[in-house]
Amino acid sequence: MIEIDGSYGEGGGQVLRTSLSLAAITGEPIRITGIRAGRKKPGLAAQHLTAVRAAARICNAQLRGDALGSMLLEFIPGSAVQAGVYTFDVSKAQQGGSAGAIALVLQTILLPLALASGNSLVTLKGGTHVNFSPTATYIEQVYLPILQRMGVEAQVKLGAWGWYPQGGGEVELQ
Repeated sequence: MIEIDGSYGEGGGQVLRTSLSLAAITGEPIRITGIRAGRKKPGLAAQHLTAVRAAARICNAQLRGDALGSMLLEFIPGSAVQAGVYTFDVSKAQQGGSAGAIALVLQTILLPLALASGNSLVTLKGGTHVNFSPTATYIEQVYLPILQRMGVEAQVKLGAWGWYPQGGGEVELQ
């Protein structure tokens, strides 16, 4: 199992998202410690927990430590990434809902799904415009055009805006 220090660098969630993406792509099991250790509220927040569970679902991974606030996670892919139709809702990750950033979930699963055989349609629900996170507009106008220059064909369609703290946004990723 590959050991990853989640407190590396600024100690935010990027180490988590990148590690999940690469583990899903390669099929290598990982253990991440110190998740988001550099943050005021360390550990998995709603959007991070949703990203963990989304990554697990697309490659049938086994999870240990997938709970709000967890600073330790084991992710053991069970299969190659499977293209398909998926829905991931950040508001369901915690009681009372959440406007957690759906762009962070998108960034976690987009590349693994882009490398899978077949097309995928992913509905993401939660916050589309959340402080300290890329917005749905950024994903559409900056992130995806850069990936397209690298050969990744993906499109997003904004179905509803989702602002902090209410959320309620919806984006469709193809």
